[in-house]
Amino acid sequence: MPILYTTRATSTGGRVGSSKTDDGNLSVNLTSPKELGGDGAPGTNPEQLFAAGYSACFLGALKYVAGQAKVKLSPETHVTATVGIGPREDGTGFGIEVSLSVDVPDVDPAIAEDLVAKAHIVCPYSHAMRTSTEVQVTLA
Repeated sequence: MPILYTTRATSTGGRVGSSKTDDGNLSVNLTSPKELGGDGAPGTNPEQLFAAGYSACFLGALKYVAGQAKVKLSPETHVTATVGIGPREDGTGFGIEVSLSVDVPDVDPAIAEDLVAKAHIVCPYSHAMRTSTEVQVTLA
């Protein structure tokens, strides 16, 4: 696969620390929610970042397929990603559960459903979730 864009982020402190991109465009404080045993201090967490990234990416994919189909989307079109985390049933770690809610106002429901199905194929987040994309892990 030819790579068109690459970014890099570095995190320190784990779930209670910070994360930032090399270009400085993203710099966030990380905190662990009370539901995961944290103190719920101000900050964000990996699940929120994943939900934000997935919802934005899916909306981009939806706009792409709508453009190909010459369907005009309302500026109010939006995608909400819900991300949950919990222990895996095999007891060896944690897993995530993801759902998307896509609101496509002012488009015939049958057409909107077709566009959402096509966006789910086009979106790289959806592809990674669907295919369990292999991740290369190396020691720096």
